Order: sequence, then C-alpha cells, then structure tokens
Amino acid sequence: MSKPGIDFPGVGVGLAILRDGKLLLCRRLKAPEAGFWNIVGGKVDHLEPAAVAARREAEEETGLTIGAIEFVTTTEQIIEADGQHWISLLYKTTDIQGEPQLTEPDKLSAIAWFDLDALPEPLSAFTRALLPLLR
Repeated sequence: MSKPGIDFPGVGVGLAILRDGKLLLCRRLKAPEAGFWNIVGGKVDHLEPAAVAARREAEEETGLTIGAIEFVTTTEQIIEADGQHWISLLYKTTDIQGEPQLTEPDKLSAIAWFDLDALPEPLSAFTRALLPLLR
C-alpha cells in the first residue's frame, strides 16, 4: 500500500493553538522532522474536510476541546532528509477548553506552551512557515 508524503505528496493540516500570547508546541518522535517542535496536526483522511481533520488531530494530540478555527495559509514542504513531501493547510485558534496533555506518547515526547518571542529549537518547517502570520 502506498503512503502519503512518501510515495506521493501527502495532504496534511496543522493547527496553531494560541493562549495568552503563547503557542502550544509538541516535540515529534517520528518523521517528518523527528525531534523538532511542531504545531499539532497530521494527515487528512480520505473524504475528510481539512478543517475537520485539523480539529480532530489537535484534539487527539492534546486532549483539548477545540472550538472555532480560522484558516491561515497553505504551505508545501519537501523534507529531503526524511524523503517526505507534504502540502498542508494551516489553521489557528484561541477557542479551546481544557489543559493540554501528552495523549500520544508514541508520536510525541513533549507538549508545552511557548512565548512567540521565545520558541524552542529546532522548529519544524510547518511551524516556521506559519509564524510570520501569527505575529
């Protein structure tokens, strides 16, 4: 079976979750960009609207309840080091309930809030592409 992002360009989503001037980031355990800090997100499933996928992925990865989200931009990332190619729709929200938790320890090693002016390194390509549009 073919794999999105590896055998053909994958369609992904990312959601910037903001609270009190801070951005929620997760540290990835798996490619693409294992070890990098990233906004929450993942792949869009067949017949799933991208905004629904963004909310689903965010809720799965953080345990938060996500309300309204807003489309921000589209990005294309070719990550040669991992042999992956993704086209992603990126969203943002401040409409959340709950406290984030590390709910997928097989995919993520850490989750934390960071001030937009003091973000950790290394940052994923997806997060870097979105940052100028969050400030």
